[in-house]
Amino acid sequence: MRKKQNFFMRNKKLFFILILIILIIFLAIFISKNMTKNLKNGNNMNSQEIVDNILNLSSYKTKINVQVNSNKNQNKYILRQEYNTENGSIQEVIEPENIAGVKIIKKDNNLKIENCELDLRTIFENYNGLEDNSLDLINFINEYKESNESNFEEKNGEIIMKTKSNKDNKYIKNKTLYINKENLKPTKLIIQDNNQNTTIIIEYIEVELN
Repeated sequence: MRKKQNFFMRNKKLFFILILIILIIFLAIFISKNMTKNLKNGNNMNSQEIVDNILNLSSYKTKINVQVNSNKNQNKYILRQEYNTENGSIQEVIEPENIAGVKIIKKDNNLKIENCELDLRTIFENYNGLEDNSLDLINFINEYKESNESNFEEKNGEIIMKTKSNKDNKYIKNKTLYINKENLKPTKLIIQDNNQNTTIIIEYIEVELN
């Protein structure tokens, strides 16, 4: 009887030790995931790594405020943007209400504008700049990669990426993207002409990066 009790006690101890080992393994995995998350949040990333993180995005979703300045007027929009390497980029107008639902789709260097209910020619006569894909984050990323004049700096908790467009359009020559160093997300994109006059201001309201 005593042998049986000793055998039961030994097995009970082994069972307890096994449970303890499993708990330790799960705890180690949990800590490892949190450390990885902290790295991704920028806590332990240097400026170059944060820039590389932006340049190597495979997809994103954003909601942006856009202000387009010209000699004649100033137009404001709220747009939703979506990009992935497979389907290209889509920009959809949320505001102003009279052109809400217009989609600007760019894939494989082809630009398509969708909304059968509206006279799109009239839209772009009245809303200069909306059809320009320079509003899209992926356009900035591609130009940054292509330009020999691209550079970045860290200032006041932000990573500031600057580049020059290789397009002939003099109104979108200089581009500056501001990135929050803590969450790795862009906060605004400033576009200037060849005389350093601001032509487009983009404010990122919502950002989801992958």
